[in-house]
Amino acid sequence: MKEIQLTIKALSPLAIGTRKPGGSVSEAHDHIPGSVIRGAIAAQILQYPDVDQTQPGGDFQRLFLEQGAAIFSNAYPSARNRKGDILPVRLLPATAVSSKSNPGFCSSQSDSYGVFDTLIDRFCAEGHDHLYDPNCPRDGGRVEPYGGFYTVEDDDDGKPRYHSQKVEARLLTRVGINRRRATAQENILYGIEVISETRKKGQEETLFSGTIRLEDEVLASALTDFINAQFQNWRLGGSASRGLGKVEMTAQPQDVTSDVEDRIQQFNHHLHKRWKLWDVFGKPQNSLLDNRQFFTLDLQSDAILTDRWRRTTVISAAMLCQEAGVADPDLQLHATYSSYDYRAGWNAAWGLMKDMELVTNRGAVYLFSTPHLDQWLPALERLEQRGVGERTPEGFGQIRVCDEFHTIFREEAK
Repeated sequence: MKEIQLTIKALSPLAIGTRKPGGSVSEAHDHIPGSVIRGAIAAQILQYPDVDQTQPGGDFQRLFLEQGAAIFSNAYPSARNRKGDILPVRLLPATAVSSKSNPGFCSSQSDSYGVFDTLIDRFCAEGHDHLYDPNCPRDGGRVEPYGGFYTVEDDDDGKPRYHSQKVEARLLTRVGINRRRATAQENILYGIEVISETRKKGQEETLFSGTIRLEDEVLASALTDFINAQFQNWRLGGSASRGLGKVEMTAQPQDVTSDVEDRIQQFNHHLHKRWKLWDVFGKPQNSLLDNRQFFTLDLQSDAILTDRWRRTTVISAAMLCQEAGVADPDLQLHATYSSYDYRAGWNAAWGLMKDMELVTNRGAVYLFSTPHLDQWLPALERLEQRGVGERTPEGFGQIRVCDEFHTIFREEAK
């Protein structure tokens, strides 16, 4: 499988909004959904008269319509390192917390008290029949869930530094114009919330990082050339005719490599280590770790999950076995941290609104264990590349197995 790394730089405000059911206000996303990138690239390709979208086996069909079509991930806000390269952007899991009074990553430019993860310690505490109520490592105060995007960059001493990444939004107010009189139309005044093209008071550019994954290397090379050939001709989101949505998009092909096995081993190493620490309060009668190995699924984007034709926010053991194609009656789901929301959209090809979908929010965490990890490794690698649930080519259901942030504990808050 090949992966195309996308770097998107906003050149004008981006009107990429979402509207809640029954609401009249359109709120701006804090990222660029994969469906928006997919629709923009498809529309650009279709402007060429020699492209036949109905030809079975054609490039357009293989990219967007056939089974195993390209996977367009969401593009999340990122930044450049000192060399000018864009940094990989990551997503905090739902189990991450930070101080309620001074939230955020520790840095020399802020007085934030740091961010740490609670998944492993909470599992160990409950396994020892204790309550788990973490507090801030700096002042002992209350903590609360802390989400969002972050990047990691080594400082001058070679130590990793964590930085939150987010976009800035503003409200554009517009007046409707009467086309006959060329004057302001009465009762037509509206506002659009947009992502700003700069951030930090204009000192930094607004950058996004995303990927496109596809099986065909030749097609990946052709798509990369197509994107780079017109890197300044892209428009993303709505209100393009009003000057919004102009971006610079560049593509860089790379091979897809997987370190799922290493991440699972690291996760289990830290889990066993913390379990022994909790033994100081008394060993439980039955150890949950005996003859079992653990792994997590961390949602990197919103997911549309279905269990027996009904929407759900939980990936059960049976659902995961079916999704991965693995027969494992001993697979067990230990913990779920998830929430839900609604998503709609616009299908440019049909000229119709998409159905309102109940989605599981990004950042959700599912903790599983099994005594048969070997048969799960290839399946987990495939799931990490293709995603889980429905509409994965549009960026829904992207996952990461055993996210490294689960091994950031309270005393090591970043």
